Amino acid sequence: MRLSRVVVLLAISLIAALPPQAAAQQLTVSAAASLTEAFKEIGAQFEAARPGVAVRFNFAASGVLIQQIRQGAPVDVFASADQETVAQGVADQLLVARTQRNFAANAVVLIVPAEGGAAVKSLADLASPAVKRIAIGKTATVPVGRYTRQVLEAAQLWAPLASKFVQADSVRQVLDYVARGEAEAGFVYRTDAALLPGKVRVVLMAQGHQPVTYPVIMVKESRKEALARDFIAFLFTPSAQAVFERYGFINP
Repeated sequence: MRLSRVVVLLAISLIAALPPQAAAQQLTVSAAASLTEAFKEIGAQFEAARPGVAVRFNFAASGVLIQQIRQGAPVDVFASADQETVAQGVADQLLVARTQRNFAANAVVLIVPAEGGAAVKSLADLASPAVKRIAIGKTATVPVGRYTRQVLEAAQLWAPLASKFVQADSVRQVLDYVARGEAEAGFVYRTDAALLPGKVRVVLMAQGHQPVTYPVIMVKESRKEALARDFIAFLFTPSAQAVFERYGFINP
């Protein structure tokens, strides 16, 4: 009996010594890279509204995230930058279709370095010899890369410009390439371009692509179903929608 009491007291002391987040109920959210800043703020709001809950984020290209889920990564909620990736996840029975909702929308823009870049004012100018490198997302895994292909195919420029493409692993890598002057132009979301106003300049709003809408959905293998549903619902609260609006996202 005395030994049991010692063990219990020891266990209590160990739990008390844990940092608050380690003892909290954790929700894991995998989200498109373009959502990084907005989701971090919204995650903090969600934690404040639910004491004892900690939100852990994993940001990357949507196609990379669904691959991680397919390989068994412990994820509760998935937020994608396109419908195609979620549709594939539902078809593969990785995601719970009935929980899917669209919470934000965006636009694709063509950017160039803010200073010292090539004279680019239109898509046709990308064919100029002065433009040697065009940063685009990898079409297999990065939604903005697929939107970019749609834009350039509509303008009959995809094949003619192919030799200039610099493939990026995410929309944020495209942004970095252009901001550092490692590419004369690139295609990103409007919200990403707004993060570096002194480094990049928006040339035009791209046309000819599918609407950029962001779906959120629960992962089938989640063991936090109630909490996952709560987080999804929280994205539609006035406070969360205000964060999206501040970062330049629009209503889907």
